[in-house]
Amino acid sequence: MTTSGQQTQQVAINAVVDAVTRRITERSKALRAEYLARLEQLRNRGPRRASLSCANQAHANAAADSKTKIWLNQAQKPNIGIVTAYNDMLSAHQPYATYPDQIKEAALRFNATAQVAGGVPAMCDGVTQGRPGMELSLFSRDVIAQATAIALSHDAFDATLCLGICDKIVPGLLIGALAFGHLPTVFIPAGPMGSGLSNKEKAAVRERYAQGKATKEELLAAESAAYHSAGTCTFYGTANSNQMLLEAMGLHLPGAAFVHPSDPLRHALTDAAVEQVLKLTEAGGNYRPIGHVVNEKTIVNAVIALLATGGSTNHTIHWIAVARAAGILIDWQDFDELSSVIPLLTRVYPNGTADVNAFEDAGGPTFVIRELLSQGLMHADVMTIFGDQGLASHTTRPELKDGKVAFVAHPEKSSDPAVVRNVDEPFAATGGLRLLQGNLGRAIVKASAVPEEAWIVRAPAKVFESQDALVNAYKAGQLNQDFVAVVIFQGPQANGMPELHHFTPVLGSLMSAGYKVALVTDGRMSGASGKVPAALHVSPEVAQGGPLGKVRDGDMIELNVHTGELRALVGDAVWASRTNPSIGIDSSYGYGRDLFVAQRRVVTSPEQGASTLFI
Repeated sequence: MTTSGQQTQQVAINAVVDAVTRRITERSKALRAEYLARLEQLRNRGPRRASLSCANQAHANAAADSKTKIWLNQAQKPNIGIVTAYNDMLSAHQPYATYPDQIKEAALRFNATAQVAGGVPAMCDGVTQGRPGMELSLFSRDVIAQATAIALSHDAFDATLCLGICDKIVPGLLIGALAFGHLPTVFIPAGPMGSGLSNKEKAAVRERYAQGKATKEELLAAESAAYHSAGTCTFYGTANSNQMLLEAMGLHLPGAAFVHPSDPLRHALTDAAVEQVLKLTEAGGNYRPIGHVVNEKTIVNAVIALLATGGSTNHTIHWIAVARAAGILIDWQDFDELSSVIPLLTRVYPNGTADVNAFEDAGGPTFVIRELLSQGLMHADVMTIFGDQGLASHTTRPELKDGKVAFVAHPEKSSDPAVVRNVDEPFAATGGLRLLQGNLGRAIVKASAVPEEAWIVRAPAKVFESQDALVNAYKAGQLNQDFVAVVIFQGPQANGMPELHHFTPVLGSLMSAGYKVALVTDGRMSGASGKVPAALHVSPEVAQGGPLGKVRDGDMIELNVHTGELRALVGDAVWASRTNPSIGIDSSYGYGRDLFVAQRRVVTSPEQGASTLFI
């Protein structure tokens, strides 16, 4: 690997960014100290295998090829544990089929060994959308974290390579890796599929289908033209937001996120990741465990990257859990205050019409990081997995030169200012997320995806207890009016907090017809929420007695992104007299949901990460 080009001059950190970081550091002081002390206890000055008994080693080495077995038995070379989310049903993860063999071959060339430590489950929200299996989606993050811990529990590894991209998978891998925070860890992406049918055209067909104006065959053809080959889906939802955040945290090689699976550069970047993680081991002489790389400033940088790019609202849940895994406590107030000073630098669907390939072509994550650093809007003085200039080491882009990865400088200006802009000419002065609060609780809205004329909605409520109930009301012609859809019992304790995209085309269609429509729910809708103003993750959830359960049909609801207000315009006495409805108990879970009853009982609120791991 070679590097060339620009160095980002360090400037004074923005006052609000600094204040929020200091508050998080103070809030987390005791928990973080505990975490770091545990890491120091687990640190081993030599190869981990040397501490295993002969029987332990024999079991761990039995299936290795002859050359690898010799090195493993000597226990003198670093050994990499590969944790993979491969399956061939998920387009984003199908390319990982060949990565373990490539990594093993590369490790031998770099005087080391590698083994697949374990696999983790990887489900696709796109496949389970609107289906019972979606109720396992959020909980799968914690299962992935636990599976990662199980994979690494053999204590036979000196570094970790994590293979994963999509929604709950990256946060789960990251939480699991932080439980083994004494190990250097690098994430290896596989890249997006090529651009197909545009997201705008796909959404239009979905709306036409919801209106009965397109056939199922037409809908399937449109969906298949959008999702057509190996690689990550190309809209800027949770999966691709994951990649942006990992780049901002310095856990990828710079610019690795959006290189296509079939690009020769992709293969070279994977080899380079093997070489790099070995440099971070004790034997490599530049020990950088992931528990030190991920600190309070790193977490703030991740949140800033999310805000500057209008990323997925799911990360207002996931990164709270990620931070907690590193002994760091953050909340929605931190997101909101940072959003007030972080400019929006990208327009990628759903907060624009471009896809991630256009984002990458216009500059991509490392361009955005460079721009934010230039104005003191990110912490430069952090440890990363690459280079010695802190986060400035992650402001160049990779190219293939003579079969090797070289990192070169970006042009000074974005190549497409309709997609990515320089920091001095942003799309908006503030970030893409806002905290809403009032007598209905606390919620998150993705303001960057919503046209500003829809930032204030005051309309009567229509209350639903399921996605199907709302869709059925639409089909019956009951929703042709201004209204606020209040969808309850969709939080983590109620039903696992599934994504609610099943009715997104319905609400979008009503907006296109000229009605003022909004959504308020204790459920999730992620980064693909589109143009509908949506107050999401309302906490406390209704199943825990949250006030959203007091809303009745016809109550006037006000959602105001400008002022951050979310309230029912109901008199205090009437409001106080109301009680929540009882949640219906599904006695025939099926689809594996009955195995997650215990998780539903102990899961924390969304603002605490909706976690079953830290209670």
